[in-house]
Amino acid sequence: MGRSGFHVLAINSGSSSLKFGLFGVRDGKVTPRATGDAQAIGSSAGLLRVRDGHGGDVLHEETVPMADGVQAFSRIARLLAGMDVPAADAIGHRIVHGGAQLRAHARIDATVMAQLEAAGTFAPLHVPAALAVVRVAQARFPALPQIACLDTAFHAHLPEQAYTLPLDRSLQAAGVRRYGFHGLSCASILAQWPRAPARLVIAHLGSGASITAVRGGRSVDTSMGMTPSGGVMMATRSGDLDPGVLAWLAREKGMDARALERLVDHRSGLLGVSGISGDLRQLRKVERTEPSARLAIAMFVLSVRKQIAAMAAVLEGIDALVFTGGIGEHDAQARADICVGLAWAGIRLDPARNRSGGPRIGMDGATCEVRVMPSEEERQICRCVHDVLRDGEAQREDDTSLPPHPPSRREPCSQPGSG
Repeated sequence: MGRSGFHVLAINSGSSSLKFGLFGVRDGKVTPRATGDAQAIGSSAGLLRVRDGHGGDVLHEETVPMADGVQAFSRIARLLAGMDVPAADAIGHRIVHGGAQLRAHARIDATVMAQLEAAGTFAPLHVPAALAVVRVAQARFPALPQIACLDTAFHAHLPEQAYTLPLDRSLQAAGVRRYGFHGLSCASILAQWPRAPARLVIAHLGSGASITAVRGGRSVDTSMGMTPSGGVMMATRSGDLDPGVLAWLAREKGMDARALERLVDHRSGLLGVSGISGDLRQLRKVERTEPSARLAIAMFVLSVRKQIAAMAAVLEGIDALVFTGGIGEHDAQARADICVGLAWAGIRLDPARNRSGGPRIGMDGATCEVRVMPSEEERQICRCVHDVLRDGEAQREDDTSLPPHPPSRREPCSQPGSG
């Protein structure tokens, strides 16, 4: 780990996209060598780009069919092998849900893989697809350490009153609790802003969206629950619902668990309300002429505003609000509409700064600082890989009977200022 030229390939698998980055790590500094993404996975018109790590210039771009993330990863690996970039020394994988057993980032061995497979029942949209990429990466690079970087790890130390769901206590043994997600994104904000104020709310707004309360660098509450389907209204996910709605649909409409999952994960949210699209950019184009698009946008804005207010209550005040994610970083109108109802909390935007995209978009003199910051999940994956391998080396020096993965309650790379 101490030698020069240690490089990590970070893989961020999504349902229809895969982002990646090859980073060098030296003396705690993370330097991109190549980055890119594969878009429209599952279609005949998939788009794959590789960019230079220094200036962001496009090194390669092609339209190529990619049936799934496995094909996308294989294509990316071949492209990187043919480019003038360093070979990876380790691979880090974003895993949305670690499940009830795996609570910290860990080197993937048979035990960890079994735990991740079990976690797939909590996030069937995300985990199985990510593990398929892990398997092909293990087969292609059998000598490289592969690290599971968990979105849930950032929230592993939620207070009991935050993680406990108001259900029969016997269900807790089966892993029914609040886990929280977008943890790598939240950790990346703290890595970029190590001197962030004590009471911080992070609004990660993209096709998936969540609001997290952070006190002193630790997550103390978050909007998503046992699965990434809960919380605020999203692109195609409903967010929080009256549970009676699901019982009614099962009883009166004969919907089984799979049909209910399809409804709340794929046919709800912005798409469900508008009947047009789950992409806020598309709804913006028609909101003046389509009442359903206006309604969907207004509901999304209100949903986010309410959760920010709730997290401010959890923190007993708010010192800073950070917008991140695709919508949070790029939709100035959404940011303005969300914040217009939060002046009572000291959140006041400067219109010109907000239009310019920040990073500081609050008015001078406001009691709550407001920023727009990029979600640097791939960089954070790199930090996690570095920390897991570093800690593993240190542990081997102290104990020759090294356990197969780090202790379940540790999450070193999720702390502010790491890396």
